[in-house]
Amino acid sequence: MSTPSTDKPRLSRAHLLDLLRQMLRIRRFEERCVELYTQEKIRGFLHVYIGEEAVGTGVMHGLAPDDAVVSTYREHGHALLNRIPMERVMAEMYGKQAGCSMGRGGSMHLFDASARFVGGNAIVGGGLPLAVGLALADRLAGRKRVTVCFFGDGAAAEGSFHESLNLAALWQLPVLFVCENNLYAMGTALRYAHAQTELYRKAEALGVPAQSVDGMDIARVEAASARLLAALRSGEGPRFLECRTYRFRAHSMFDPELYRDKAEVEEWKARDPILRLSQWMQQSGLLPEQELAALEAEIAAEVEGAVAFAEAAEWEPEAGRFEHVLREASQAPPPPPAAEPEPVVLSFREAFRLGLIEALEHDPRTFLMGEDIGHYGGCYAVSRGLLERFGPERIRDTPLAENGFTGAGIGAALGGARPIVEIMTVNFSLLAMDQIVNTAATLLHMSGGEFAVPLVIRMATGAGRQVAAQHSHSLENWYAHVPGLKVLAPGTLEDARYMLWAALQDPNPVLIFEHVMLYNREGELAPCPEGVDIAHAAIRRPGRDLSLITYGGSLPKTLEAAEALAEEGIDAEVVDLRVLRPLDTAALLDSVGRTHRAVIVDEGWKTGSLAGELAAILAEQAFWALDAPIERVCSDEIPIPYPQHLENAALPQVADILAAARRAMGAAP
Repeated sequence: MSTPSTDKPRLSRAHLLDLLRQMLRIRRFEERCVELYTQEKIRGFLHVYIGEEAVGTGVMHGLAPDDAVVSTYREHGHALLNRIPMERVMAEMYGKQAGCSMGRGGSMHLFDASARFVGGNAIVGGGLPLAVGLALADRLAGRKRVTVCFFGDGAAAEGSFHESLNLAALWQLPVLFVCENNLYAMGTALRYAHAQTELYRKAEALGVPAQSVDGMDIARVEAASARLLAALRSGEGPRFLECRTYRFRAHSMFDPELYRDKAEVEEWKARDPILRLSQWMQQSGLLPEQELAALEAEIAAEVEGAVAFAEAAEWEPEAGRFEHVLREASQAPPPPPAAEPEPVVLSFREAFRLGLIEALEHDPRTFLMGEDIGHYGGCYAVSRGLLERFGPERIRDTPLAENGFTGAGIGAALGGARPIVEIMTVNFSLLAMDQIVNTAATLLHMSGGEFAVPLVIRMATGAGRQVAAQHSHSLENWYAHVPGLKVLAPGTLEDARYMLWAALQDPNPVLIFEHVMLYNREGELAPCPEGVDIAHAAIRRPGRDLSLITYGGSLPKTLEAAEALAEEGIDAEVVDLRVLRPLDTAALLDSVGRTHRAVIVDEGWKTGSLAGELAAILAEQAFWALDAPIERVCSDEIPIPYPQHLENAALPQVADILAAARRAMGAAP
């Protein structure tokens, strides 16, 4: 399938006329958007599809209503082809509340859940993993649907391209990858960015059958995509279509277009797919001049109607900007279905495993996906034995491709699954931060509430195992900085056991950070038939003299310090944050309002830390309740060392907590 397509199908007049109508609708819409941009009606980045209309039209003509489409920032044409009303698309361009994304997304982020249009994506290559996940969700649910993913030649240089195509081929998923190769990644020519300029060959190298086609010829695009879609629907795995096309205008309205020759542009304009089709139809007697004029008038009226709709539409009230950051659960989460009836002694590792077993046994939508979770049994042995128990479809080993499989998890969540994505360590999550921060955290808000992302991402965090600087980070506070995420840090056996079930009932992306030093720690698990609260902090030890505020792996050290302080006559209250975002501010203020002193214990570095945010909250909202300066106990401002004595010295220890507590008590008036 690697040779360029040369055959054309026999098409009826009605079919050709419909193809022409769709391309003309896109062209005239885009031309009007350019005019509106110059009038400052449309703002931000505007990327128009002028010249490339044959690609989207030819491919999408063969889609069923329940097929999914994932697009790029140049997606206006795809949105129109996917049955989103033009007036709603135009209103979105204006940023009006009547837009398809409530005006939240603008030109680059069009969404429509009812049409299964999973949006434009402003991150180059950002949509590729989502398409894999959507197809995976369909596969797991037994649905016979396909997913089409559009992207440009620039994306074919991204790691997400290789990761996504590899996953799709590995799992034989029904994804049609459509590369709209317009020869320029913004302003960098194809020959300067790719050692292999025949991009379909990259797909072939990854095990995806591929072909190249003239993207300026609507008949060839439609014929090629029809064959590939038929292969997908018959269960033959993913396919790749490279469409050699050209944009007639600049990359965006900010682009001075100094990187390509005007003669080159004119040469490609001579191959305009709309002119080629309309002229051929006229020469063949299939399109009388008056019918073409009537079609143009019909489309012009539709475009002007869309403009009038957008002009008259209302702006979202300023107070509305706080909506669709997190989706509220429709009802109280159900209790865990397999709660232990009696106390049991076990380790944190075993508690986490019991949570996974419960989720997999009682929710058929749930699956576990990540690095070495199956055959290896998990880097920290949490998932040991689950592959044998639940099989490879639900315990899904992935390549070492964090951005790819995390994005696939997001896509699967969009497709109705309840994925649990395991990233081996927080250090590796930096390779997936794009998908977590740019996609999982933003989709609900950008889409105006169209798309929630109900997935759970688990990862090990923290230091103390002598694995040196690259495996000893505590970066949960980085993620706690991001609106649109929920961030949990279990520090007790009960939370380790039951947090997962509660997180899976939440309609938002939930990140669970499991401290590496807790896995081997044993204790008695108390029965929690009602489950655990993942919205509020917990008082682990009541006290009256000062508040020790902490979370996760620092909780045992803090509790030990509190007991030592009690022997000195200091009654310390221990506040377990356990929910790092959204913070339970009321619990903090309530505790400090009683004790009038605060010591914050955070394994992160002090600069830019969660401890700093907590201190700011207390200074802003509880200043007059404080009888002493706020103390912070954090890791040294150095990469975590390898030698044990240096590692211990760099991390918060019981002695450091005690010293801070004594200072707070000694500072009392």
